[in-house]
Amino acid sequence: MKLLGTTFTGSAIDDEATFKRLPKNLQSLLQQENGFIAFDGGLHLRGACLSPAWHSLREVWAGEFALHELYPVINKTDVPFAQDCLGDQFILRQDVVHRLSSETGELDSLEISIETFFVKAEANPVEFLSLQPLLQFMREGGKLEPGQLLSVYPPFCTKESANGVSLRAIAMFDCLESLAGFARQISALP
Repeated sequence: MKLLGTTFTGSAIDDEATFKRLPKNLQSLLQQENGFIAFDGGLHLRGACLSPAWHSLREVWAGEFALHELYPVINKTDVPFAQDCLGDQFILRQDVVHRLSSETGELDSLEISIETFFVKAEANPVEFLSLQPLLQFMREGGKLEPGQLLSVYPPFCTKESANGVSLRAIAMFDCLESLAGFARQISALP
């Protein structure tokens, strides 16, 4: 699969234990290409690799940054196969793709397969992946490097964001940790 604006391609599969736990359709995809970053940082498909850690599926599935530990709505068996430029996660649950809003901790089913997910992403990445913040960041001269996500302030889920937001590139794990902490803080709010 060759998507536009590819800024990173994963090396060969070297995490066989993680690879063997994956559903067959995701295994097939990673055998073609062991993950990538496409759309100038807009979509990151994680790989079955041990390093770099920010690209490792194991790290966010069962490692130090396991998403099921950070977000109560994520099950241990859910496969966090990809993320967008803002740190929203794409989760494979029983062969159906779900989207985790990392700011709020809400999980919504997209009601599509992983194959359909990539068809839709390729057909209209800006709308399907909500890449408008990345386009704004790039217009302002910014560039996402592999291993970085966009940090947004104030968060999009707040009313203050209607007056505009500040965008900056930060390390992926710092962003995920910050987003999960924010989601925990607001979880009790109406």
